[in-house]
Amino acid sequence: MKRLLSLLFPLMLLQGCSHAPANLLAARKGFVTHISPKQNDYYTDPLPLPPSDQLKLVSYPSPIGPLAAYVSLPPKAGVKYPAIIWIIGGDFNSLDDTPWRLQPASDDQSARAFREAGIITMYPSFRGGNQNPGYKEGFYGEVNDVLSAEAYLAKQPDVDPTRIYLGGHSTGGTMAVLAAESSSCFRAVFALGPVTLINLYPKEYLPFDTSNEKEVELRSPRFFLNAVHRPLFVMEGTDSPSNLKSLLYLKKINTNPDIHTIPIDGYDHFSEVLPATELIAQKILADTGSKSDVFITESELANPASR
Repeated sequence: MKRLLSLLFPLMLLQGCSHAPANLLAARKGFVTHISPKQNDYYTDPLPLPPSDQLKLVSYPSPIGPLAAYVSLPPKAGVKYPAIIWIIGGDFNSLDDTPWRLQPASDDQSARAFREAGIITMYPSFRGGNQNPGYKEGFYGEVNDVLSAEAYLAKQPDVDPTRIYLGGHSTGGTMAVLAAESSSCFRAVFALGPVTLINLYPKEYLPFDTSNEKEVELRSPRFFLNAVHRPLFVMEGTDSPSNLKSLLYLKKINTNPDIHTIPIDGYDHFSEVLPATELIAQKILADTGSKSDVFITESELANPASR
C-alpha cells in the first residue's frame, strides 16, 4: 500500500452503539464541511480479486452508498469468531493487494496476524477510493464509513457482534482514533502511529481549507480524547522514522484513563506493524469476558531480544 510517514507532533448513529453527548459525531452536528477540490483517490482502479482461500471481496452499505472491502474467511463454519476492522495506512480510501502480498518484516502492513490467528478481519475501502461513490473528505465522512463497516460486520453469521475490534496503521491509525472518539461500538481500539493534529499531513490528504480552524478541529484526534469510552491503545515505534513526538504529546495532554500510550522500543513506524499485530491478535483471542480486559504493556512490545 502507498507509504505515508508524517513526522509530526450528514451524521449516522448506529443502532445498538453508545454515543456520548460530547463525542466527535455530536461536535460535527450542524457543521457542513467544504471539500475542494472534490476528487477521488488517485488510485481509481477497482479492488483486485483476493486469493479465494484467504479473503472475499464484499460490498458494505454506507451513507454515501455501497463501498468495497475484503473480509477474511472463518476457520470453521457455524462458529462465531472475534473480528477486527483494520485500516491500512497511506491514502487509505483505496485498497490494493497489501492484505495478501508477501512483505518483509521491516514493513509488513498486511495485518495478516489477525487472519492467521483465526480472527475475522475486514479491510474496508472508503468513499472516493477505488471506484466507490462519493469523494475523499480527508478524515471526515470516512469516519461514518468506518462505523458502517462495523454495522455490516456485526451482522455476519460467523462474527461475534460483542467482540468487534478496530485498528489501523499511520493514517489508518488516525482514522481508528477518530472512530473511537465517535462511537463505543468497538470492544477495544488499536492505533499504530497516528497523529494528533490533522493539518500537518501532506496537502494531498486534506481536500479542504486547512486555514479553517473548525475544519481542522473536527478532524483532529487531540480535541476529542475525553469522548473515548472503550480501551484505546495508541502505539508507535521509538526508532526513526517515527511519529513518536505525536505519541509523547498525546501522553502529555491525555487525562482519559481509557486511553493508553505505548512506545514500542526497538522498532520504527513501519517495522512496528508486524510485532504489534501479532501481540494484539493474542490479546484479542484471550479477551473473552463480558467486557474487554485487554491490556498491553511496554515490555510486551519491546525489541525482539526481550520478547
